Amino acid sequence: MPDGTAADNLPLFAAIVNQVAATDQAVQGRAYIDALVAAGFDKADMEVTQDLTTVGNPADAIQFSVRWDGECLVGQVGPSTPAPTALVLPEVPGGTCLIGQTRPIDW
Repeated sequence: MPDGTAADNLPLFAAIVNQVAATDQAVQGRAYIDALVAAGFDKADMEVTQDLTTVGNPADAIQFSVRWDGECLVGQVGPSTPAPTALVLPEVPGGTCLIGQTRPIDW
């Protein structure tokens, strides 16, 4: 819903998160970004955390987001997350959605 709010778009965002989480790519951030782009979300407004830790182990959880008119659609998945999560949260100071280091979305 391009003219809708983040809350209006949360059901679609959550459905995509759940669909990807049910695949063998469940802990690959790129799979979520690609699926969200395919559904019409703007890649330029997205962020994603690393799939691997600094020592090369799979991350306990990955997060990804879409900035939406001052708010954020945020998803989290991974072994330490009991179930895929999708929420609307406020932007953090500086106009981003995720705190900490994110990876470039350069594909």
